[in-house]
Amino acid sequence: MNNFESPPGARRQIAVWLFCLCGFVALVVLVGGMTRLTDSGLSITEWKPVVGLLPPLSQETWQQEFEKYQQIPEYRLVNSDMDLAAFKSIYWWEWGHRFMARMAGLVFLVPFVYFWAAKKLGRKDLPKLLLLFILGGAQGGLGWYMVKSGLSVRVDVSQYRLAAHLGLAFLVYGYSFWMALGFWRGKSAGTTSSYWLRSGIVALCGLIFLQIVLGALVAGLDAGLTYNSWPLMDGRWIPTGLAQLEPLYLNLFENITMVQFNHRWLAAIILVLTIILWGASRRGDPLWRPLSVMLAVVLGQFILGVWTLLAVAPIALAAAHQMGALIGFSMALLLAHLTLRADRQATGNH
Repeated sequence: MNNFESPPGARRQIAVWLFCLCGFVALVVLVGGMTRLTDSGLSITEWKPVVGLLPPLSQETWQQEFEKYQQIPEYRLVNSDMDLAAFKSIYWWEWGHRFMARMAGLVFLVPFVYFWAAKKLGRKDLPKLLLLFILGGAQGGLGWYMVKSGLSVRVDVSQYRLAAHLGLAFLVYGYSFWMALGFWRGKSAGTTSSYWLRSGIVALCGLIFLQIVLGALVAGLDAGLTYNSWPLMDGRWIPTGLAQLEPLYLNLFENITMVQFNHRWLAAIILVLTIILWGASRRGDPLWRPLSVMLAVVLGQFILGVWTLLAVAPIALAAAHQMGALIGFSMALLLAHLTLRADRQATGNH
């Protein structure tokens, strides 16, 4: 490849590919969330990246898969009354999640090979795309590592591994989305803004990502099934039992009360920060409109989160809440791309 950068005529094509990849990753995240919400994640007890592409095709193979599931603690301690028909219903969620993850790899790989063979990928972009492929592969391995945590002693997966798995999924999505924006916008100017506004937008991206990881801890501990009132927890602004584990840091990850408390109040912090950023812009400024959309998204996500909590986390609301997080994360990344691109161009760093 002779060109250091991708040819101008190919950049929009590459951007469309990466945006489509983002959409597919979002679909994988949605199906993964449904798999978690339906307690289906441990239904497939083996990792077969190639032969596992096909589901059971006969009554005999269905029975064999069911017998494997019957050997794990979740079946013996939680689902001992489950029959084959009920097993099939949870199996299909996990199989669908793994199938979609495999297809996401193809959605990346096939266009990548085409663009590379057609000499549409610049040398500067090749390492970034290869890193994306490596991250996607690591996500598959991390998913199996997560599932393994629930196959021997536990009746569910480790909340630590669940948080890592979801966090990496959002990193893969965010990295793809950021590159797609770069290819789509090219060298077009960003939106100039003050240092404090840029810093606040970057902080907002980080806080939303942290909130997503906290949400995974809430899901992993089923912390949304308790303290189903708002804004008070058990009739208190600061509930008792926040620091009941030793050493103290374990409360951040294993104490249901602390985990839900942190998730609630970080949501409030994100909302307040978004209001401040929106208020710092002025009507007519280039950033005012996207910040207004950001505020609407964050406010809607906040309301949806409260509704999900009060309703004791029904599947539809919980899945919508997860997708709201993805939309908010995307909007924050777009704002960061607009402001940071302008900052790089202002300093002459293209």
